[in-house]
Amino acid sequence: MEPLIPAPRLGRRATDREQLMASGRRASDREFPATSPGRRAGDPIFSFAGLRLESDGTLWRGEAVVHLPPKELAALRLLMAHAGQVVSPLQLKRALWGDVHVTADSVPKCLSSLRARLEPDDCIQTVYKRGYRFSAEIARHSVASDGAPLRLAILPFATRYMVPEFLGPAIAEETIAALASARPPAVFVLARDSVFNLAQRGLTAQQIGKELKADLVLTGSLQAFTSHCRLRAEMIRVEDGVQIWVEDLLGPHTWTGEIEKELLQRLYHRIGAVPRGDRSLLPAPSMEGLEIFASASASHFDEERGFQQREAYETYLRGHHEWQTLHRHRMQDGLQHLLRAIELDPTLIPAKIDLAHLCVTQAFYGFMPPGVAADHVHHVAESIPDHALRAPTLLPALGWIQFHYDRDLAAARQTFSVSAHLPHDPWITRVRSMFAVSRHRFAEAIGLLRGAIRLDPYSPWLQGRLAWALHLDGQAAESVELIKSALSLFPEHEFIGFYATLILAFNGEAARATQVAQDLSLRLPHFDLAAAAHAYTLACAGHKDEARVILERLQWLSRERFLLNSFTPAVLVALGDLEEAIDELQAADQARCPWFFQMLADPRLKALHGHREFERMRATLAAMEAEATEKLGSED
Repeated sequence: MEPLIPAPRLGRRATDREQLMASGRRASDREFPATSPGRRAGDPIFSFAGLRLESDGTLWRGEAVVHLPPKELAALRLLMAHAGQVVSPLQLKRALWGDVHVTADSVPKCLSSLRARLEPDDCIQTVYKRGYRFSAEIARHSVASDGAPLRLAILPFATRYMVPEFLGPAIAEETIAALASARPPAVFVLARDSVFNLAQRGLTAQQIGKELKADLVLTGSLQAFTSHCRLRAEMIRVEDGVQIWVEDLLGPHTWTGEIEKELLQRLYHRIGAVPRGDRSLLPAPSMEGLEIFASASASHFDEERGFQQREAYETYLRGHHEWQTLHRHRMQDGLQHLLRAIELDPTLIPAKIDLAHLCVTQAFYGFMPPGVAADHVHHVAESIPDHALRAPTLLPALGWIQFHYDRDLAAARQTFSVSAHLPHDPWITRVRSMFAVSRHRFAEAIGLLRGAIRLDPYSPWLQGRLAWALHLDGQAAESVELIKSALSLFPEHEFIGFYATLILAFNGEAARATQVAQDLSLRLPHFDLAAAAHAYTLACAGHKDEARVILERLQWLSRERFLLNSFTPAVLVALGDLEEAIDELQAADQARCPWFFQMLADPRLKALHGHREFERMRATLAAMEAEATEKLGSED
């Protein structure tokens, strides 16, 4: 099989930038479309009632993905294939479930959920006592029309002297969120992870635009003066690298969000007049999304609480920046900033959502006990009335806690279903994929991750999670190929290195895996998962005494603080200590470790298959699935 990323054929050692560009082009050829996101040139595309169904099953509303579970996608395709005709419940049942027995209300529930995702467009009619009819007019296209929105990459703004580091990325992220949520969309905003990762590698604005096939790139800088701040924003046309326009915006020295609002207003005005192709003008978009964003980002303060709200908002931005560094001590600082922001302004919903995301992430990393993370997430959910409407991005975190900590799979399935309409976001997609993988629904997780990579090809999280899902699914060769590719693209990313050590060591490359693990442990001495991975590589390489030393050190550390132990059973299996491995798995189960159910599918633990206690633990997940299906009355 041809390697995904060949070494650059140069007469000298390739620079990091050259390697990245070469790797990116190969990855882009596979995963990134030449026309528009999620689409391959020449494939048929069906549009109806403001929605667009790609050949790979991706459903779009404008430039936002509408997530469809497999059964609902199959039902939609069947109804569209018989558009204008009545499809009976029996036809739907046979098409969706075959000979599998399901309850009588399975078809109505599936159609009800499908309708909810297609709303506000009423595409599916119920024909009394006969079945269902797809009534919307369907158009078939071979490629995207020229009327597609411009593709915009927004870089993190540079921060000059006396400007806090967090403000540059924060303004870029707030702008991305606002433009992405506006209706109708003025532009298609490219994925934040890919843009930011390329920017961190030192690529220029035009290079980033070309790699991601953008039309425009927004970049800029922040500078502080004695009494005010200045934001200089520049729009670059990717085709020729020309600076189309530049705006200077002035705001108060104390950060209030006013500059973000002003930037958005000017962006809407400017983008509405940017030419593309044969079009001389684009229609000006609605300002509704902008006004909602302006309110949510705390740019309207009442006079009495103005100072406190401003302090809360700035503290929230600091916390948001710190926890995304994914380093133990900075994440702890981020936690304190977010708690302080909520204390100052209990109505600041973005800070509460960030707190939930932070706690779940810390539990994944082993930086926070799962019980503590669960308490925080439940408290956040209880503090936001109607959180499904007011804070939908909280739902994946809540669903994850309901599944892994509460062990209430029925509630988790409902929560994830309610949030299925949310478009790809790096954090949301991570949790969705982890939920699918932990339920051993590997094909679902792999499909979800591949679709997200088409939108976000330079996200290390997506690449690493896909390699891990392939590993758990037993697709060893593809898993190894992908993790090597990701390792060349993101050599410094902690979870790419972590997954690489496990996958390479298991597949006969223990020497290289040990090198990666040693480097990871040196760079991140407080990352306990890296230590467990290092011990595994040593055991696979035959250095059993060294592996045991690391395990003993981890055992001592567990007496001082919380420590995840889901990854030590594989080390013990490699050392031949099967009973100790079972004991560690039992401890992980009792601690509600977020990796526990995935470990039960890990090929590295194959030696435990057939052990009575191991099979009992595997039966727990099957029992949860059966109980949830009975309670909900139908499959996903």
